[in-house]
Amino acid sequence: MMKIMLPLCLLFPAVTLANALEGIRVWPSPDETRVVIDLKSEADYSYFSLSGPSRIVVDLKNTSLNTKLPIGVSDSPVLSKIRKSSPPNKGTYRLVFELKKSATPQLFKLNPTPGGQYGHRLVIDLPHGKATSQATSSTPKSKTEVSRDASQLRGNADIVVAIDAGHGGEDPGSIGPTKKYEKHVTLSVSKKLAAQINAIPGMKAVLTRSGDYFVNLNKRSNIARKNGAHLLVSVHADAFRTPQPRGGSVFVLNTRRANTEIARWVENHEQQSELLGGAGEVLAKNTNDRNVSQTLLDLQFSHSQKEGYKVATKILKEMGKVAHLHKKEPVNASLAVLKSPDIPSVLVETGFISNPSEERLLTTRSHQDKLARALAKAIVQYFEANPPEGTLFANRGQQRKHTVKRGESLSVIAQKYGSSVSAIKSANSLKSTSLAVGQTLVIPGNSAPIQVSSKVNTVETKTLTHTVVKGDYLGKVASKYKVSVADIKRENRLKSDVLKLGQKLKITVSLKDLPLRKHKVQRGEYLGKIASRYGVSVSSIREANKLRSDSLAVGQVLLIPHK
Repeated sequence: MMKIMLPLCLLFPAVTLANALEGIRVWPSPDETRVVIDLKSEADYSYFSLSGPSRIVVDLKNTSLNTKLPIGVSDSPVLSKIRKSSPPNKGTYRLVFELKKSATPQLFKLNPTPGGQYGHRLVIDLPHGKATSQATSSTPKSKTEVSRDASQLRGNADIVVAIDAGHGGEDPGSIGPTKKYEKHVTLSVSKKLAAQINAIPGMKAVLTRSGDYFVNLNKRSNIARKNGAHLLVSVHADAFRTPQPRGGSVFVLNTRRANTEIARWVENHEQQSELLGGAGEVLAKNTNDRNVSQTLLDLQFSHSQKEGYKVATKILKEMGKVAHLHKKEPVNASLAVLKSPDIPSVLVETGFISNPSEERLLTTRSHQDKLARALAKAIVQYFEANPPEGTLFANRGQQRKHTVKRGESLSVIAQKYGSSVSAIKSANSLKSTSLAVGQTLVIPGNSAPIQVSSKVNTVETKTLTHTVVKGDYLGKVASKYKVSVADIKRENRLKSDVLKLGQKLKITVSLKDLPLRKHKVQRGEYLGKIASRYGVSVSSIREANKLRSDSLAVGQVLLIPHK
């Protein structure tokens, strides 16, 4: 009998690895750096930490590499580099995350998104340490700060509105028919709304996120609370499994769920004391009476729900003037961002991104401007009718005094108090606009309705097309436009760093990074006229040129900012 000898490779076929590492994306945010590992199938992983220097080591089992490493990270305070290392055994792929300081990571898996934008992912969250989530222009209140500061006693305090752009980063939210993402719509509308709010004297906006990164739902309310917000507005875009539904809605906390939420707050004394202000801290230390705590929180919850409903009603009225409404009355719901017992909160669905016509509208700059203005008008109307004690809004009809500081002009002071140059000149019998540092001015009361301007320039970014030329590489292109390599790869869905001659790249550039325009002052021109021509605010031109007064000279060259 003849024996047939088969090659070993036929007897033992090569083992095909079941998974593949297809890409790594880094999403720094103010509080943490999120690393997302894109995989062909569900991750089977283990990890451990090393010190001296600090590193996180992740082993991906039965996985091969389909992307380029190492990756340098420059815009994270905790992560510096991602590289490969020698695996403990065959078939395992080992990743090393080099850290700038020690961090305790959180790892979890995410399933593919329904819209197909993302597949299987392994997410690694690296906390930065001390929380930094706050508006760039705001200083969060300290835990021991009393409810009224000196500016409130003078009646000049700002009303703070926290604006929450839904989703972000690894969470795209709903995805429209042409693959437009809810997270981009919400951020754009939120920035426009913030610009409208900041243009109102006596009001200040706080954004829970200012870029394309994810913020934990509980942190969103905490950011509002740390900045002393009087209102939280969460901006979203709805979706449904069929394309027919359309229109906006506004959600408020379901009153039937309130008692359950209150009970949860009461369980946590530290959270309870923070929410109850100074009295809460005393209660937490000196009493264990849950009935007292629950009664106080119940009062706060009831107040917040009632005020949230008032705001929601005004938003629906104004939004209905510029967009179709899906629901004409506030809708009760139990949603995470609505559950702050101390801050009136509303969640605004600006439309259905799953509806083809509304997807086009929601991604159109002019429609976003209309939505932002409608929301701003409703918020201003609410606070005009319900001004918080000690704020400029509560004292608009009363006469006040102002001491002139260095660099202030009459127009700057008038804008701060929502007055006019002519009214201040008249109240102080001024014959010119010249002021002296230390001079005391009487600011007349103004009880006229506050107007929300239609000329506020809220455009934050512009998408350019870059054509790849000889010598270009991703790092060089990113540096030219002041964006990150990760941003370019994400926007163009690049799976590698290799570029081809003539390849066209879409790049979203921040307008503040574009070169400033120049304008030569002509006879008869003044700041307001020039600002209107370029679609920017007077204050932005004044700031860009460090002007101490509004006087201009013929032939003077002004820098014109893009926002």
